[in-house]
Amino acid sequence: MKHIICLSIFLSAIACTKKQSDSEAKKVEAGTAEQKVWTSNSALEELGYHLYFEKRLSGDNSISCNTCHDITAGNAGVDGLPTSVGINGQKGERNSPTVFNAKFLSVQFWDGRAKDLAEQAKGPITNPIEMGMESHDLAIDKIKDVKGYQELFAKAFPDQENPINIDNLATAIAAFEETLTTLDSPYDKFKEGDLEALSELQKKGYEAFQSVGCVSCHSGPHFAGPSLPIGTGFFMKFPTFPDADYENKYHFSEDLGRYNVTKNETDKNMWRVPTLRNVARTAPYFHNGKVESLDEAVKVMAKMQLNKDIAEDEAKAIVAFLESLNGNIPLINEPKAL
Repeated sequence: MKHIICLSIFLSAIACTKKQSDSEAKKVEAGTAEQKVWTSNSALEELGYHLYFEKRLSGDNSISCNTCHDITAGNAGVDGLPTSVGINGQKGERNSPTVFNAKFLSVQFWDGRAKDLAEQAKGPITNPIEMGMESHDLAIDKIKDVKGYQELFAKAFPDQENPINIDNLATAIAAFEETLTTLDSPYDKFKEGDLEALSELQKKGYEAFQSVGCVSCHSGPHFAGPSLPIGTGFFMKFPTFPDADYENKYHFSEDLGRYNVTKNETDKNMWRVPTLRNVARTAPYFHNGKVESLDEAVKVMAKMQLNKDIAEDEAKAIVAFLESLNGNIPLINEPKAL
């Protein structure tokens, strides 16, 4: 898999903050005027919706996709933990990326090991720490006799005699996840010509975001780098400029990132550049979830990726701009069990 290396701001748009006292910045309140209610537009999306919440795909019927990527009640597609908790209370080693706007990324997972959403959907099911099924066949066996799934798979794949299989399951989950986008943020409105959509502080932050160098990697409409073919990852080394104080505090370099997939020396501490959409809602930050606040994450990135010490007012402005990337998260309720 081809990948491209660059220097950048590396803010994880992955897990929703545990500090809910500032709830308006962390989640969309259900029932607000602008909040949309999610509805399916096809049998495939409807099937994927049910499978996304299906705990029977885990070894002990306790874990679903939504467990680690919570999209209910206005949550931003994350679980708010440094690293997620899987089957039997086991803790993973990495922070859960948000599922919102994941369709715009050219590879999935922090290390880019899955080329697309369908491939990504298969991974956690048989991961012994996450959903803990011994095989995909056993997972399929648990749902193929459920009448509701027999009907949904038949509608989603009408031309297939035996549609209940792992490939179709993953395709359906991916189809559902592709509906999870938030392209109506204040920033989007600003770019469409509404000059009042951003506050003066956010406009100042946008200028700083560019001048400081954040945009060198967090470019493009989704602030995740250039648009690339699916399967071609946009990666960066983190940290690029090691700082002893931050490293001792947050231990960023302990996880070797993409190297664990490729065993290529040049891939040590290489990571897929994440989207910054909804980043203000997805604390804690970075691949290990060690940094709790966005303000601190901005300072870490300036120092360890761009070798710059930024002033408090500059960091505050950049954070304000990043908050303008919050889109309207749809209201999604957990379906009734089939």
